[in-house]
Amino acid sequence: MNDNLARRWESTYTSTEPDQDKQTVVRVAKKRWITKGEKVLYMIAAAILIVSCIYIVSFASSTDTLNRKVESLEQTVEQQKVTNEELVYKEKQLRRPERITRIAKENGLKIQDAKVKQATAYNSK
Repeated sequence: MNDNLARRWESTYTSTEPDQDKQTVVRVAKKRWITKGEKVLYMIAAAILIVSCIYIVSFASSTDTLNRKVESLEQTVEQQKVTNEELVYKEKQLRRPERITRIAKENGLKIQDAKVKQATAYNSK
């Protein structure tokens, strides 16, 4: 009888061993490198960076355009100053008393006084 009991115990012990050979599938959740929240934050930061770069480039472009216009106006002013100086010089040449007496003699006018004074006009502004 002891022998019988031992065989039963052995059969029950060996019958549980094949159950241990069965493998259960365990799925391990993959850990993501970047979370969804981080992705959202990175996208917002990238959008802000892109918008600020576009703003900086457009500001630099408008500043450059404005500087070019200012330089153009400065050149125009310089040219006008030169033209004004030339006209002032020509005016002084035309107002010389010697020239006035010469033109008067050419047109048949008689000069009674030998002294010719330069007349100046006063603008009442």
